[in-house]
Amino acid sequence: MYVLGISAYFHDASAALFKNGELIAAIEEEKLSRIKHDYSFPENAIDFCLKEANILSNELNYVVFYEKPFIKFERIIKTAIWGFPKTFKLFQDSMRGWLFDKLWISTTIQSKLNVSRDKIVFSNHHLSHAASSYYCSPFNKAAIVTFDGVGEWATTTISEGNDDEITMEKEIKFPHSLGLIYSVFTAFLGFEINEGEYKVMGMAPYGKPIYIDKVKKIISSNSDGSFSVNTDYISYHYSTKNSYSQKFVKLFGESREPDKLFFTEMTKYPDYFGDKPSDYKQQEKANQYYADIAASIQKVTEELVINLLTQIPANEYDYNLCIAGGVALNSVINGMIKKKTDFKNIYIQPSAGDGGGAIGGALSFIIDGQKNKRNFVMNHAFWGPEFYDKDIRNAIDKYDFEYTYFENKSQLQDQIVKDLVNNKVIGLFQNKMEWGPRALGNRSIIANPTNEKMKDIVNSKIKFREPYRPFAPSVLEDKISTIFEEPENPEVNPNDFMLNVVKVKKEYINKIPAVSHLGTARVQTVRKSNKDYYNLIKKFENKTNIPVILNTSFNVKGEPIVCSPLDALNTFSISGLDNLALGNYYLSKNKE
Repeated sequence: MYVLGISAYFHDASAALFKNGELIAAIEEEKLSRIKHDYSFPENAIDFCLKEANILSNELNYVVFYEKPFIKFERIIKTAIWGFPKTFKLFQDSMRGWLFDKLWISTTIQSKLNVSRDKIVFSNHHLSHAASSYYCSPFNKAAIVTFDGVGEWATTTISEGNDDEITMEKEIKFPHSLGLIYSVFTAFLGFEINEGEYKVMGMAPYGKPIYIDKVKKIISSNSDGSFSVNTDYISYHYSTKNSYSQKFVKLFGESREPDKLFFTEMTKYPDYFGDKPSDYKQQEKANQYYADIAASIQKVTEELVINLLTQIPANEYDYNLCIAGGVALNSVINGMIKKKTDFKNIYIQPSAGDGGGAIGGALSFIIDGQKNKRNFVMNHAFWGPEFYDKDIRNAIDKYDFEYTYFENKSQLQDQIVKDLVNNKVIGLFQNKMEWGPRALGNRSIIANPTNEKMKDIVNSKIKFREPYRPFAPSVLEDKISTIFEEPENPEVNPNDFMLNVVKVKKEYINKIPAVSHLGTARVQTVRKSNKDYYNLIKKFENKTNIPVILNTSFNVKGEPIVCSPLDALNTFSISGLDNLALGNYYLSKNKE
């Protein structure tokens, strides 16, 4: 039985295909369309999935959409009625998208895929989130918590996963949303919603949480672990343009200008920013204020999540926890759960946000809807396209780069390690592409973590991004407890998918300065099953005694992670990458 899951129209569109309950392929539309956060109907992603299974669309048994559009439409209509006349513009703007696209998803699926209406199923948004985590996990029993902006009505849910069944027990409804409030502060701090939340999280360690009391005027906890939003400070329930009100501005002052450079006394002023502005000290002071606000909203978010989780009796769920939704991508919070709750085992699926709804919607239907037994665990993230020598050579021939072809992968890795030790920055393109927002060694930019200048080098030459944003360490699975304050874990865990922030051991902070973010790191464990990446890091360890390399996604600012050889070559050509490992080919820009 073939079941296709689809997520589209609201955030990151994606598609995932299952055969008899086993995942065949999964990818986000942006990686193929090359449009960042592409939310359109995922035609390219669907085509890829069908090709991987070698089937036509009319051979699909079912197509599952990850949420229920008519219930979501009901929320928008009711919100508009309750808030009229203030909500008139919200209603007017919303109708443009709904009346032309979002209400006709069933018709679109029928026409695009040539399937009959009786093959199309609609899941619940937060059930899709819950299923995307629990049904991909190794647990037979678990508490499941989902946090995001908003689905149909729910913004947060608590469910029980028990063998082949998910039972939703509690929910918090719109407009009371932890995800939306974090996005309000993201916008206030001058970043793009659904893109800049990572930047707020990265900015927070450079500030002090001295505005917690102010943040708690906007969102506060209740005795049962739930939370409430004071709607006087927000406008996302009646405006499509602004997410916070004038009362919010009166409380926090004017928002940060989006185009302003961000730097503080702690971040310093990197050379790639150019000459210092004449009002450097004034800007530094202003930026410190915004960093303190970032620290405050991060701290309150942490408190609210931990407070909710501590209300759940972990022992009744065998101490297992599955989380999903956009808030589950806040890796700082994930790193606190084991320390501050009774849960001992945590599973987060690599595409925890709305993109992961394609997998969750399909699995919810396969297991809950069709009463099938679970037979799948997502223990790796490599579900995208793979390209072979012929495809790679055809792409290389379109460019004029020097290259060497290595018949032996080990010899290629020896050359890469030699260049890493010599502080070259390298694009690494190999095997199947990652599912989710993190590059995990197959579409990565890698560098030497022992060079304290490497963070600025990678930022200035390739990423062109803010100096406070951290780079991740990829560490051998059997060495994580040597470098970091984190035990080895035989189970699938957040470290496998780079979704967990841990402390760097004191004796290693100065040994891996390029990946230590004020003594912490968003770590990725690399298992032996990930043979090529594991062997590369092992060779680097043999040369340096450090079983870690710097890993960041293979893209430049504003673009999705590279997917094809042509994508990789284009990014190589426009960036300051020194070398590119493209399959078994190794490219350089300068003739020897």
